Amino acid sequence: MEINSYRPGDFYDELFLPDGTPRSIAATLIEKISSLSLVELQQQQQLAQSTLLRMGVTFNVYSDDRGTEKILPFDIIPRTICDREWTQLEQGLKQRTHALNLFLSDIYGAQKIVADGVIPQELIYSASGFLKPCMGLKPPQGIWCHVTGTDLIRDRDGSWYVLEDNLRCPSGVSYVLENRRVMKSTFPRLFEKMQIRPVEDYASRLLETLMYLAPESTLDPTVVVLTPGIYNSAYFEHSFLAQQMGVQLVEARDLTIANGFLQMRTTKGLQQVDVVYRRIDDDFIDPLTFRADSTLGVPGLMDVYRAGKVAIANAPGTGVADDKVVYAYLPAIVKYYLGEEQIIPNVPTYECWDDSQRQYVLENLDKLVVKAAGESGGYGMLIGTRSTPEERSEFAAKIVANPRNYIAQPTLNLSRVPTLLPDGIDGRHVDLRPYILNGRDIYINPGGLTRVALKKDSLVVNSSQGGGTKDTWVVC
Repeated sequence: MEINSYRPGDFYDELFLPDGTPRSIAATLIEKISSLSLVELQQQQQLAQSTLLRMGVTFNVYSDDRGTEKILPFDIIPRTICDREWTQLEQGLKQRTHALNLFLSDIYGAQKIVADGVIPQELIYSASGFLKPCMGLKPPQGIWCHVTGTDLIRDRDGSWYVLEDNLRCPSGVSYVLENRRVMKSTFPRLFEKMQIRPVEDYASRLLETLMYLAPESTLDPTVVVLTPGIYNSAYFEHSFLAQQMGVQLVEARDLTIANGFLQMRTTKGLQQVDVVYRRIDDDFIDPLTFRADSTLGVPGLMDVYRAGKVAIANAPGTGVADDKVVYAYLPAIVKYYLGEEQIIPNVPTYECWDDSQRQYVLENLDKLVVKAAGESGGYGMLIGTRSTPEERSEFAAKIVANPRNYIAQPTLNLSRVPTLLPDGIDGRHVDLRPYILNGRDIYINPGGLTRVALKKDSLVVNSSQGGGTKDTWVVC
């Protein structure tokens, strides 16, 4: 199937109207794609993949030959979003980021939202991302979540929903930047003809955000990116962002605590570190405070952090807001702290810890998507409409055994985008992960990472589950 014979089907299509005509913002793009034969498009696709390979754009899948680098599949047919719609999404994401930051400050402080009965304390304390050692913390500038990746989906009627929040160590922005480089070299004239908002200043914006966190007395702050090492699934991104920002990429063995400060070992001796952009999970940051068996963190780092002598982004403890049960309370959280309704709504969510909601879920497993509260990457999930009786029985037992650990949602019809396949062009389901920086102000990189489920009819877009990526064009 070529683009001229492409049909959107019974889904919202990001490039085409229901009658098969291109959306106005995608008309120039479709005209270009239509001018190329399938063989020519596939040649461009192979060239793009080869370019990404040369650039080292890789990721690791732990469950598949741990440590083996893989090229993230990339599709050269981009997704388009009109500038007016993007402005509305920006407003919604800023609102959500503001509310989440207030929530984290409160939860690790006075817990007024608990005292006022908006969210049960046991749900907070039982969240895997809630860290009691972070109680009373006051992060620099009062900011907890400095880098957020919020996953958005669009349903059949074109409505946007927030699928989940990622506040611990959200990954994927390197693919946004490298995908754009490849697309500009693949279709340079399209970028001349179309007004596509740039994404290239993300690294400089990230550095500004991190520098803003440095202790006020520091005249020339030293920023580092802390990585678990080369076997981490996102190691390419860690090294890429450090290089783009012009800062050091370090592992725990490169750091030590001396004279009450965090210090980096260099060929010239110790150098004070003022800001750590950590890409390791909270539990591994400091073996003296969290997991004693961690070799990825720096002993004593939390003491220096509490003393205000180093900043950490994102702040330890932010993972409580990633919990999918806490997610269900976001409408109430936004209302409580901001006195507003959500601009971008949540997907309707059933909480299995609640007796009546759990009963409904158990009776309707064949219609719902069930997710484990603390899992990510497409793991710990049941898509009821595509499940077997055995799988549903297995999940029912898990829910009954540990109801706090599960939520359920209706199966949404994710929007689709034409995707280049070996035998032609066909629609594949997508989501969108914009990247939000919270520093002196809140900045959202235009577009974000469009993840695509490359398997026919699949709704799972994660790279670890066989998904790929597309460039995202915000078109003025």
